[in-house]
Amino acid sequence: MTDITPNSNPPRRTPHFVSQEPWDPYVSERLTKEQERYYMAGQWKLMWWRFRRHRPAVVSAIFLALMYFSTLISEWIAPYDLHTRNSRYIFAAPQSVHLFHEGRFMGPFVYGLKMERDPATLQRVYSPDTTKPQQLRFFCLGERYEFWGLIEGRFHLVCPPEDGTFFWLGTDRLGRDMFSRIVYAARISLTIGIIGISLSFALALILGGLAGYYGGWVDSVVQRITEIIKSFPHLPLWLALSAALPVTWSPLLIYFGITLILALLDWPGLGRAVRSKLLSLREEDYAAAAQMMGAKPARIIGRHLLPGFMSHLIASATLSIPSMILAETALSFLGLGLRPPITSWGVLLNEATDINVVAVNWWLMLPVVPVILVILAYQFMGDGMRDAADPYA
Repeated sequence: MTDITPNSNPPRRTPHFVSQEPWDPYVSERLTKEQERYYMAGQWKLMWWRFRRHRPAVVSAIFLALMYFSTLISEWIAPYDLHTRNSRYIFAAPQSVHLFHEGRFMGPFVYGLKMERDPATLQRVYSPDTTKPQQLRFFCLGERYEFWGLIEGRFHLVCPPEDGTFFWLGTDRLGRDMFSRIVYAARISLTIGIIGISLSFALALILGGLAGYYGGWVDSVVQRITEIIKSFPHLPLWLALSAALPVTWSPLLIYFGITLILALLDWPGLGRAVRSKLLSLREEDYAAAAQMMGAKPARIIGRHLLPGFMSHLIASATLSIPSMILAETALSFLGLGLRPPITSWGVLLNEATDINVVAVNWWLMLPVVPVILVILAYQFMGDGMRDAADPYA
């Protein structure tokens, strides 16, 4: 028989640490309030908190806000008027902004341009005259303009030097300042996306809402229309509808016509999203209760069903704006969209269709830079909004 004796080693004790920090009796109360603030927050506030954590989306939203704000004060930002011609400086190269002249700080200035003829091609060749620094003027009175076509003014944020020029991005075939034209063109290219998506959003809510709520033959008709529109190749359809616009229309009517065409071809995607959501939500208890209490279909759809997924629709609509901007740019580039005197980024790029001109005067391609930046910003912001609207994120 084996004698089993207990272990003589005493058990180890877990060390106990006592915090030396003074005890705060209100810490639990503050934590409770923080939790209540989170649990009691509404859908839009939660979406905003999640959106702020998406750094690229926040930076993109700030950039887009600045771009759209610039469209309100285009006349102030542009140093020249939209149609100002400088016949002495046709296809002038961009003028660089300098701060130091011969080792001495002078502030922002440009060098004057001197023009020579190439004896072989007879083309104008511009070069900076380093002996003539020309000081730029800020918050000054310059060329006259009509602010939004209503109020005459002369105030500019930056003006060319006295008896000098300031072509930051060069000039075109008529001697018009490219930077000023890009600034004015942003007003058209950016607003056509906002107006177009507003019309497309309204069509998607109406047609998609009717199809999803009523179902039956209404759903069948809307779905067949959607499938027909989606079956056509978009680019040839854009070209055909744009070419069908009367030549005698004014530039303003052409602008609204192009916007309407883009909206009519873009709504099926959003409409299908609205339909699929309403098909599932119309069977919920709160929708059935509202119907039993005598609420009309318009009130049930607008008051009870749509708010439940409006954040997802807004995120989807944000991702659709770049496609409208690109569509307008493509149509105007091909000469079937907006036409002068209305100026958009696509209209400016239309002047760069000649490869020989672009090879020599590369700055005519610069309007594509804001197009790329705006499209990327919308994509980043749309991704952030989509993630913020996802309740499982």
